[in-house]
Amino acid sequence: MRVIRVLAIALTAGIGMGSAAMADGFKDCTKLDKASWKPASEAEAKAKALGYEVRRSKIEGSCYEVYGVKEGKLYELFYSPEDLSLKHTIAK
Repeated sequence: MRVIRVLAIALTAGIGMGSAAMADGFKDCTKLDKASWKPASEAEAKAKALGYEVRRSKIEGSCYEVYGVKEGKLYELFYSPEDLSLKHTIAK
């Protein structure tokens, strides 16, 4: 019984650490209220203008996170919904 308890604790700790490690996104782009944000489609348009093939976008924290492919490589682009400035880019 003790072995099962030790394994359960180890698995729980491992899952918690794994989820924290997976959260690599940039989350702080603006303090502006969501009602004042520009449309996400405009962030996608900016990424397309930079040569990315946009796959999808979502809200991450206070940023628009746009997933795009350029030259065969996947990128995450983080735009401020306040002024649509590019705040951060992560190559995957």
